[in-house]
Amino acid sequence: MNRILAIAGTESRIALRNRWVSIAVAMMGLFALVLSAAGSSPTGALGADRLSVTVASLTSLSVYLIPLMALLMSFDAIAGEVERGTLPLLLTYPVSRAEVLIGKLVAHLAILSLAVAVGFGIASIAAIAQDRGAVAGLPSLWRLLWSSVLLGATFIGVGYAISAFARRPSGAAGLAIGFWLVAIVLYDLGLLAAVVADSGGTFTTNVFPYALLANPADAFRLFNLAASQATAAAAGVAGAANTIPVWQSLASIILWPAVTLGLAVLAFRRVTP
Repeated sequence: MNRILAIAGTESRIALRNRWVSIAVAMMGLFALVLSAAGSSPTGALGADRLSVTVASLTSLSVYLIPLMALLMSFDAIAGEVERGTLPLLLTYPVSRAEVLIGKLVAHLAILSLAVAVGFGIASIAAIAQDRGAVAGLPSLWRLLWSSVLLGATFIGVGYAISAFARRPSGAAGLAIGFWLVAIVLYDLGLLAAVVADSGGTFTTNVFPYALLANPADAFRLFNLAASQATAAAAGVAGAANTIPVWQSLASIILWPAVTLGLAVLAFRRVTP
């Protein structure tokens, strides 16, 4: 544990020096504040409190922004060490490669958690200041917060695996952005095209729900919208959120961080100093 915390401390100082802490907090705070002002306007039409509608909007924001921030923080975790020539020195210490990655994960996840807490905190304060009844949406906000941290952990693990595979920051950066584009944007577009082509057939009824659960971003969205009082604010996935059992989406977002970290450890073991 001391070795892991030592690596986490070093990685945190590097992140502070590279302004990642301030950048992540500023991004989440700004977008959350904008959504709390613009995304809560239809509360009367939906019959939900202001914070619940804001949570539905923040869910959509988190699906895009949190994986991107996680990948940008982690894509050079290994490749950067290789390029700077510090990896051989790091591996001379009595620390395993799994402990190295866990230490980096602790630091990066702490930064991401701080950014998420600040952003969602700003959104909740703004919503409650305008509507005292918005406190009814606090359980949904808390659910969104910790599930966002799990989503971030998943994509941090992906970033580590990409970093170990590429071994150069420039290549890792391109792969990270490409993975984000495929997993967050193109994956859903492909599912939508398949559903339209299927016209309510076997794919829509039997394959589509599991295809959503296989993507951690979609499982995250389903999990949070299932508990929201404002699923109509995200009508495109509201139907799926109401038909897929909550425990399945919860299991997906819990299992994916362990899976991606395991893949990252395997990829890191193939990297020679």
